[in-house]
Amino acid sequence: MKTMITLLFSALCVATVSAQTDEKDNAMLNNGINFLDIPYVAHTLEVTDGEEELIINCDEVDCTTFVEYTLAMALSPTEDGQIAEGDFADKLQMIRYRDGKINGYTSRLHYIADWVNNGVRNGFLEDVTTANSPYIQQVSLSYMSSHPKLYKQLSNSPENVAKMKEIEKSLNGQEFHYVPKDKLPFAGLPWIKNGDIIAITTNTSGLDVAHMGIAFYVNGKLSLLHASSKEKKVVISKVTLGQMLKKNKNWTGVRVLRMKK
Repeated sequence: MKTMITLLFSALCVATVSAQTDEKDNAMLNNGINFLDIPYVAHTLEVTDGEEELIINCDEVDCTTFVEYTLAMALSPTEDGQIAEGDFADKLQMIRYRDGKINGYTSRLHYIADWVNNGVRNGFLEDVTTANSPYIQQVSLSYMSSHPKLYKQLSNSPENVAKMKEIEKSLNGQEFHYVPKDKLPFAGLPWIKNGDIIAITTNTSGLDVAHMGIAFYVNGKLSLLHASSKEKKVVISKVTLGQMLKKNKNWTGVRVLRMKK
């Protein structure tokens, strides 16, 4: 079956990538910077009532879709500085859906544990935390199935809730390495590089990750390039990532992922 795609985006998605930092070959960082000031809008993937579709909307992002679009751009081949729309869509589908196959709402990778597993399994992500941090957490997911009213496609679908419970069950008990927030200096760590994907872990019951962004060192200190719900747009954090973590009692640390191309 041919994948249906809903396009709600400007030329940003397939525009020429313009290097805006000293790291001219750092596609993740430079593509992310091109999103600065793009509005933060939640639930932009929930625009259809029927069959699950690949939604592309680079004009409005949340923290996850911002990272997904940036990663899809970085993974897409360019010709004369341009990214082909089809290539971008193919990469985005592989990032957002389990093994790149759209088969209903629950084939979308809602939990970051699932999202990371998919990226590692399909060869475009590396979990660099594994080799660099001895600290381990265990996956314990239940939030979506226990709060179905918060999700449009779960609120009136016992079938989707049941499928989500099975997905949660398949992930629960898995272990992953992370950096606790009290082990993350404000200056960052030598092995965390500009352009790495930062997934912020949480103690919120039933969740594994609460926020995502892209590592960006500003004046030698690790900051976060991210879609901020508080500032309602894509920004570079005014304080270090370590300070962000310290201020939020529900944030426990970070997982660090790196694009493989």
